[in-house]
Amino acid sequence: MDKYLMMLMVIGAAAFIMTFMPAVTKKTKISYSLYFLVFGVIIYYFWPEYLPSTNPKVHPDISLHLSEMVVIISLMGTGIKIDRPFNLKNWASPLRLVTIAMILCMLGVTFLAYYVLNFDLASAILLAAVLAPTDPVLASDVQVGPPNEEYKSETKFALTAEAGLNDGLAFPFTWLAITVAFMQIGKEDNLIEWFSFMLLYKILAGIAIGYLAGKLTGYLIFNLSKRFKFLKTQDGFLALALTLLVYGITEAMHAYGFIAVFICAITLRHSEKRDHYHDHLHSFIDQTERVLIAIVLLLLGGSLVQQGLQYLSWEIALCILAFLFLIRPASAYVSLYKLKLHLKEKMAISFLGIRGIGSIFYLSFAIKEADFRFENQIWSAVFFTILLSIVIHGFTAPRIINHLGENIKKEKVPE
Repeated sequence: MDKYLMMLMVIGAAAFIMTFMPAVTKKTKISYSLYFLVFGVIIYYFWPEYLPSTNPKVHPDISLHLSEMVVIISLMGTGIKIDRPFNLKNWASPLRLVTIAMILCMLGVTFLAYYVLNFDLASAILLAAVLAPTDPVLASDVQVGPPNEEYKSETKFALTAEAGLNDGLAFPFTWLAITVAFMQIGKEDNLIEWFSFMLLYKILAGIAIGYLAGKLTGYLIFNLSKRFKFLKTQDGFLALALTLLVYGITEAMHAYGFIAVFICAITLRHSEKRDHYHDHLHSFIDQTERVLIAIVLLLLGGSLVQQGLQYLSWEIALCILAFLFLIRPASAYVSLYKLKLHLKEKMAISFLGIRGIGSIFYLSFAIKEADFRFENQIWSAVFFTILLSIVIHGFTAPRIINHLGENIKKEKVPE
């Protein structure tokens, strides 16, 4: 069979099946990510000759840009559905998760990689940086619902906002790994430049561009269109257009596009908050994201078949288990300790730190910028982490969220 036709059929089948997967997940209490991962493993095991290679080292640019595209679309969708207005009190839980918890996670993984796995410092920091962020792409089962829900779970809000924020805030530490890699081989690079440019400028510029883009778009859609009726639109694909435009502009200005897209979405969401146009935006970007997720999960399943775990040792496996079951839960719980949340909510938030496509992007990006001695081992560690996260959280997340929904009262969304 022609490879092109086979790819069309597989993509079409995946998109068709995805149409029904939210209902299937609700019925079976198993995340649809797990179904698509298994589907990918099966088709690549039996018909690899008819499908494209999924080895990120064979097609590094495809791996980089496909994961990049999925993440930015997911960030737009994540931001649009967050109803809670931003202030330090309302956002206390996710802000603690992306600062205290993420830093503790990175320190823990760096320690294990350097002292237990005997990685060099650059590789140890890189592994920590790519595993640090929770994933907005594969975490739909634990995120808040569509815009304008009157009551929402604190657990879902914390996990949703955390995934949106830390996919950008982890980027400086990927650059830190790159900087250390250059320093290890004697290339000119320094930590002062990393701190001033990679950490401060890129984050602050990303926030500023995203906020400005969100404000201007909100003014155009909700204010200017009232004066000039011909500008009135109800097209949901504006969300996709805005995602690509803001990301492209921000990256061209050497700032973090991930942060800009998420901040833009949040800012736009709170322009004329009750307007039902937000539902159109969310619906379109959500459907686009789900189709891309289906494709990426099939490719991820193929990666597991095509030697994605080739360099996985028992030492690496144990370190990843320690990260998922000890370091992340403990770090998150410590960060949430002083907040007035139910114990079950703190435990759920701490456990449900799903890792996914963002890790693939960061690793692909870093390897394109610099050489890392333990590149192969890091790839296997990342694939193993994502596999475990999909399997463990795929079975447990829907049940945990359902249990919390039945036993803990939801809070009214602050105005």
